[in-house]
Amino acid sequence: MFEYAGIGGLIVLALNIWAIVSIIGSGVANGKKVLWILLVLVLPIIGFVIWFLIGPRSSKMAV
Repeated sequence: MFEYAGIGGLIVLALNIWAIVSIIGSGVANGKKVLWILLVLVLPIIGFVIWFLIGPRSSKMAV
């Protein structure tokens, strides 16, 4: 059971980094960016899910 804890942590870290990069690249006001980033950092899993469902997206599309 503990063998997968490290993998899960790395997945959560990667998803949170992706969310933060997307938030920084979005077109929302800086105050809202700070609040979204704090939400993702303080509540890593729940914050990511909330951001994924209703959060700001990056205006650039990666190709």
